Amino acid sequence: MPSEKELLAKELKEINWKEVDEFPSVADCEKIDDKTQRQQCFFEILTQLIQEKLSVDTLSVLYPELDTIEVKVTVFPNSTMQFEPQFPKDSVAYDTIKIDSILKARLVDFPKVNPAIKRGIPVKTQFVLPVILKVE
Repeated sequence: MPSEKELLAKELKEINWKEVDEFPSVADCEKIDDKTQRQQCFFEILTQLIQEKLSVDTLSVLYPELDTIEVKVTVFPNSTMQFEPQFPKDSVAYDTIKIDSILKARLVDFPKVNPAIKRGIPVKTQFVLPVILKVE
């Protein structure tokens, strides 16, 4: 079973970051000068926030066997974010609509995210974060 760090590293490698000059970021990470570390900081904070918001109740109670959920995050140029759970194709076991609505209800009130920048213009970015729901 790959660790969360490995999963995250793999996912992030698959994103074409060459296309943007500045990654999306949150205030807490802005003070980091190194681009890669700032990016890492952003993903860690975001993953942690999503985990905290989802670990509250419902998902782990409704779906005790669901230990990791992949969440596709879209950061829009206007700083809004959209979250979509990614399920394996054969996931009839999960009520994907219900999980989706739980995500939409829970994943609100994030700190302001500064969108990615390309040639001085905010651009949309998408990435998938593996979020571990079972935090023992």
